[in-house]
Parts: sequence; structure tokens; C-alpha cells
Amino acid sequence: MINKKGSMKLTQSWRWYGPNDPVSLSDIRQAGASGVVSALHQLPHGEIWREDQIMERKNMIEAAGLEWVIVESLPIHEAIKTRNGDVEHYLENYRISLRNLAACGLKTICYNFMPVLDWTRTDLAYALPNGAKALYFDWTDIAFFDQHILKRAGAEKSYSPEINAELLKRLDEFDNEKRRQLEEVVCMGVPTEGSVSVESLRESLEIYRPIGKLGLRKNLAYFLESIADVCEEEGIKMTLHPDDPPFPILGLPRIASNLEDLQWILEEVDKPFNGICFCTGSLGAGPFNDLPRILRTIGGRVYFAHLRNVKKDALGNFHESDHLEGDVDMVTVMRELVRLNQERSEPIPFRPDHGHQMLDDLEKITNPGYSAIGRLKGLAELRGLELGILSSQNQ
Repeated sequence: MINKKGSMKLTQSWRWYGPNDPVSLSDIRQAGASGVVSALHQLPHGEIWREDQIMERKNMIEAAGLEWVIVESLPIHEAIKTRNGDVEHYLENYRISLRNLAACGLKTICYNFMPVLDWTRTDLAYALPNGAKALYFDWTDIAFFDQHILKRAGAEKSYSPEINAELLKRLDEFDNEKRRQLEEVVCMGVPTEGSVSVESLRESLEIYRPIGKLGLRKNLAYFLESIADVCEEEGIKMTLHPDDPPFPILGLPRIASNLEDLQWILEEVDKPFNGICFCTGSLGAGPFNDLPRILRTIGGRVYFAHLRNVKKDALGNFHESDHLEGDVDMVTVMRELVRLNQERSEPIPFRPDHGHQMLDDLEKITNPGYSAIGRLKGLAELRGLELGILSSQNQ
């Protein structure tokens, strides 16, 4: 979309989990988004996405007056992440799915390479002073889960003396109900795709222990090299989502948490198809991350953006704040995105990532982080911020 003075605007998009999503396509259109970010969540990881299944979803979105702009995500099977004996089978399935997506006109794919768990939180309904609810990550809660529910050997060594001291002070609050809720939240995984069990998590830890960060890096590079020909032939762009949160947790390695990680990934498979999804919330949870600097450094390979904000405390706990209020300098990030966008022949899609559960949505069942009104508020704020930056540049 071009604004009145000729500058190309970012594509405003919205995540949609499909027909069972409590937020409808009509809601998305009313929110002002033009693009939809979706996936075939009903299919097991590693299964081939057939063209008829893809077109069914695409036709549904287009019938609502919207465009399916990003596939988020085409999941990576654990056999690929661990590079076990089934890896070639699942790589071939992935290549077939990529070709089928391209045949349907879908050529930007978001994915992550986080082992076992997707994004991890400890509270999905953290009460804010204004009465809204947010997603929250508490290091003491995760330490309790690690040491007393998962019972990982040597887990206490993974936490700072301050976190372990806080855990000792708070042990009495972890009654049976609190333990049950914490286990459910940590093991939740992606909404609509089911959770993992504590026992399967323990088994995965044994698999990943010898792999470690170095091995997981090598396995990501192997995956990217294995799909490179298909991506280059079909004009596909892959956008890797950073780790969320950007720390090793529960003994699982992380390989996309900071600038050094992202540069390694882009340089190890230095081909244009290999790109990054710039997630301000995931990277912003790390106090060591300078987000404007990261975007300035790797911006040429950023093909998609998740825009949300986080607020951290002294212990590193964080909750998801208003989109324009938090530790992420969203003004500078948006200014850099706008600059990058003017260098492209096609606009960069972004979506308001997560949002507070608020107003009428407090009484509704919603996917955690993906209620309508909080994201509507975030999109409105980000839309206004972009327009203000564009207007000031065109004066």
C-alpha cells in the first residue's frame, strides 16, 4: 500500500488459527488488517500439506476480503531438529509441502527451531493494574518447575543465586493447584496443537543433552541446506523466529537468541532465501539485546516482523506490556522498519504480536495472547506510529 505522498507502507497483518479461532476473519478485517498469517494447525507436524488443503484455507481467507501473506508456521519435525534416523523422510515431506505452498502462491514461511517447546510462559493471565491480563514469565516459577516437577538433575545450577533464594522464600506457595497450573502452562505448546507431558519432556532432555547448542546449530544448517534448492527454484523466503524467551530453559539449548546467533545462522547458509522474522518481544526479553542495532545489522534479511513489547524487572521476569510502552524502543524499531521497507519492491508484513486480554474479551475463551481487542489496540498504535514516521519524513 502506498500512502498519499508516495511512500510504501508496511503490510498490516493478523494471526489467525483457522476456522476454530474465536477471532473471525470478519473481526480481522474490521480491525483494519489486510493480511492474514495462518497455518494448517490441524495437521500433525511432519505431515505433507496437500495443495487442496492449502487452497481450502486460502480460498476461505480470500472470500473474506483478505490475503494470506505469511505461512506461520510450517513446523519442523523433531526428527529434523535432532537429525535422527527419520530425518530424510521428514525433510522430503517438508520439501514437498514447500512446493505445494509455492504452487498456491504462498512463498514466505515463518518457522522456529526451538526444541520440544514453543514459546514458554509461566502465567497466561497476569493481572495488570488496569484490570487487563497479560502473559508473564517468572524465573522463580520456572525454577520450581525445573527442580520440583521436572526434577532435572543439577537444575539448581542453571539459576542465579538470587533466583534460587527467591524460590526458597516462595516454596510454600506452590500447593497442588499452583503446581498443576504451572505444569499445564509450561507444557502448553502452541495453541490448537496440543501440549507435551512432563515425562516426554524428560525423554527429550536425554536426546538433546549430547546435541547441545553446537549440534542444534549444525542441524539447523543441515535443514536449511536441504531445502535450499526448493526455496531458490520456487522463490520461497524462510523467516526464522527467534527463541522465546531468548535463554536456554529446562536444559534445552537455544540457538536464535541474540545478534551473534542470528548472524551465525545467516552467514552459515548465506543465501537470500534464508531470512529472519524480527520478533521484538522475543528478543526484547533479553537485557543483552539492542533491538535497533540488531535490526540495522541484519535488516536486509528480515522478511517479516512480530511487533510487541515487554517489561522486565530486576530479576529478569517479564510481562508483555502495551505495544508502545515497555523496554523495547518501538519508535526506533519502527523507524528502521520503515526505512528498510522503502528499499523493497514488496512491503514487509508485520503483525501486532500478542495482546492483552481486556474489555469484553475478559469474559471470553481466547487463545493465550491472541484475543481480539488487545491486538486491535496494538495494531492501531503501531499503525499510527508508522503513519507518523512516514508523514514526518515526507514533510
